[in-house]
Amino acid sequence: MTDNVIIIPTRLEALRLPNKPLKKINNKEMILHVYEAAKKANIGDVIVASPNQQIFELITSVKGICVKTKPDHQTGTDRIFEVYETFLKKKPKIIINLQGDMPNIDPSNIQMLSSYMKKNLCDIATLASKFTNEKEIENTNNVKVITKKALSNNQFDEAIDFFRKIENEKKRYIYHHIGIYAFTKEALLRYVSLTRSKKELDRNLEQLRALENNMKIHVGYTSSSPLSIDTEEDLKNIQELMKI
Repeated sequence: MTDNVIIIPTRLEALRLPNKPLKKINNKEMILHVYEAAKKANIGDVIVASPNQQIFELITSVKGICVKTKPDHQTGTDRIFEVYETFLKKKPKIIINLQGDMPNIDPSNIQMLSSYMKKNLCDIATLASKFTNEKEIENTNNVKVITKKALSNNQFDEAIDFFRKIENEKKRYIYHHIGIYAFTKEALLRYVSLTRSKKELDRNLEQLRALENNMKIHVGYTSSSPLSIDTEEDLKNIQELMKI
């Protein structure tokens, strides 16, 4: 067992794109693209957390580790905590929650996040990139993050807020949030003990629970912008982008 672990929570019951993890990109299931990217980062053990037997069978067929979880978790973080508590016995010191719908995630981004967490400067660290056009900013499927200062390559700054919908937002430092989170052991244990917050529920964004309870989130900038797949249109775009 390694000090660092990547846990990928995933399930088939997504409302906007059912069976999303099993959708094919280059004749390979989406969840396998994510799993392989996590393995290539080579920072520690990689575990897929899912309540679904089909995903369990797929991951184990490539000799990967998949832990069957309860089906009724409210959030992905609750799902990774079940694995952390029961399978890993709360031993790893840094836990990376990698979303299972980013098939073109760059392994170097995972490495950057892991390296930053070793500095022990925050409770949670995540990543962001620039928006390329107004359409991306207006898309409510794209999560936005505001930081205190401007971000530059491989640099981190403190997060102020996360949101989906732009509402007369005048803040200068708005970036495209990337769905990957690194927790210290202490931060994960505290986070799951907290009640779901009002903003978290209103905006459907887990990270707001941490901010509303004065947990420090740092955001690192990357020029690579992995696509998060939420709709059929997103799927078609990533299939085109990742064509061999």
